[in-house]
Amino acid sequence: MAKGQLWETRPLEFWAKAKELRAGWQKTAEDKDRLVGQGHTAGVMSYNWSQAFTDLFLINDNPTGSMIQAKNDPYARKSRLAGEIRGWGREICGYHGNCWGGQFLGYIEDGSPWQRRKFVVPVPCVCDQHVKRGQQARDFENMPQWMADRLTYMGPYDEEREKDMLEHKVYCFLRIVNDIERIFGKKFEEEQVAGLISSNTVRSECAQEIFCTMARTIPAPISVKDLYSVFTIGGLTAVDPEETVKFWRMVRDEVKWRAENQIAAVGNERFRWIEAHPPAWHFLKYYRYMEDYGAVCLGSQYIFMDDGNFEVKPDGSIGRRVEELCPFEETFPADTPIVTREDCIRVGMGPLARPAPGNMKSDEYCYRNGIVKYAQFVQADGALLPVWRHGVGCTMTRKEQAMYLKEAGLNVMHYEGSHPGDRTDLDEKRFLDQLDNWMQGLGLRKITGQEERKQ
Repeated sequence: MAKGQLWETRPLEFWAKAKELRAGWQKTAEDKDRLVGQGHTAGVMSYNWSQAFTDLFLINDNPTGSMIQAKNDPYARKSRLAGEIRGWGREICGYHGNCWGGQFLGYIEDGSPWQRRKFVVPVPCVCDQHVKRGQQARDFENMPQWMADRLTYMGPYDEEREKDMLEHKVYCFLRIVNDIERIFGKKFEEEQVAGLISSNTVRSECAQEIFCTMARTIPAPISVKDLYSVFTIGGLTAVDPEETVKFWRMVRDEVKWRAENQIAAVGNERFRWIEAHPPAWHFLKYYRYMEDYGAVCLGSQYIFMDDGNFEVKPDGSIGRRVEELCPFEETFPADTPIVTREDCIRVGMGPLARPAPGNMKSDEYCYRNGIVKYAQFVQADGALLPVWRHGVGCTMTRKEQAMYLKEAGLNVMHYEGSHPGDRTDLDEKRFLDQLDNWMQGLGLRKITGQEERKQ
C-alpha cells in the first residue's frame, strides 16, 4: 500500500466483463440489417421493450450523447455547432446536440457513416427536454413518430387515479407496438417478456444491495464513478437477459466481498460526499481529484434515489424500501401467467406513482425530504450540487435542496456549467479551485499528489 494509506485497494474484477458486454452491444447497434429507431425506454417499461421485437434496435441520446462528450470532445463540439447553425440554440440538452450533429455531418465520432433512423419514439421522462429528442430525427427525413405519455402528478398518492393512469398508458403503448408490427413487419415476441422482466428485477435488486453495502460500509468498497460506467448495462445498454443477471450478480458479490475484507475505493477515506444528477461527463477527473483529499463519492439521485427507494423505519432509522424492489409484484402477481400482449405491457408498466413514505406528497419526497434522507442513509459529510444552465430537468430545485441539506448538517458546494453533455461553459480550472477551497475550508489537505498517484 502507498505511504499513509489506511486500507487496501484493488482493481475491479468485473471491469473486463463490463467492457465485453458494452462492446457486444455496440456491435449489435452497427448491424445494418436491424431496424434502427430513435427512442427511449426509461419512464415507460420496467424492461427495455425494444428487446421484445425481432431485429429492432433503439438508439437513445442519453448514453450515446454522454459517451460522445466523454471520449471525443472535438467531435462533440463540431456536432453541437452543426446544430446551432441550423437553428438549435445553446439552451438545448447537450446529449441532443452531440447526437443530432451526426445527422448533419453524415458521420459519427469514429468516422463511420451516421446510422439512419426509421422511426421515432421520444418517450417523455423526468426532464422536459426528453420530448424534443424525436423532433430533429423526424424533421430530418419523413418517418413515423409515436408519443407515449409519462403520467404522474404531485401531491398525496391516489389509488383510483393510479389505476386510470395505468390503463391510459397501457393503451398508448399497445398502439405503438401494434403500429410497429403493421408498418415494419417486425414481430413483438410476447414469450421473451417474462425473461426481460425477470432480468430487470434482478438488476434492480442487485443495484439496491450494492448501494446499501457501499453506503453503510467504511471504507466504501466502490465509488459512484465506477458505477456510472456500468449502471446502464441491462437497461439503456440492452444486453441478453441471462448475461444481465450474471453480470449484476457478479458486481453485487464483488462489492460485498470488498466490503467484508475492507477493500476500499479510496485508500485514505475520511470524507464522504454525494451529488445530485449527472456529472460533467467530459471531466470525470474531478472524482479522482477529490480522492487526493481522501474524499469518496457515494452516489446521487441520478443513480440511486429515484422513485422513493428509502423510508424512515419504525425505530427512526433510515433504510431501503425492501417491499418495493419488485414494483410490478402488486399489480401483476408472480404466479399470474403472462399470456396476452396486453399482459406483457401491463406488467412492464408496474405502479406508475408509488406512494411516498409516510404518506408524504411525492414532490416533497423527491425534491426535499428524499435527498436529505439519502444523505443521512449514506452517512455523507457534504454534497456537491451542479447548477446546469440548460437541460431543465437536471437543475430543478437544486438551490432548495442545498438549503435542506445544510439544515441537516451537511456542507454544500455548487458549481456551474452548461450541461452534463456539453463542455462549453464549464470552467475546469475554476472548478478545481473551488474544490480546493471547499476541502481546505473544512480543514482537509491533500494526502496524495497527482504524481504519486501515477506511480
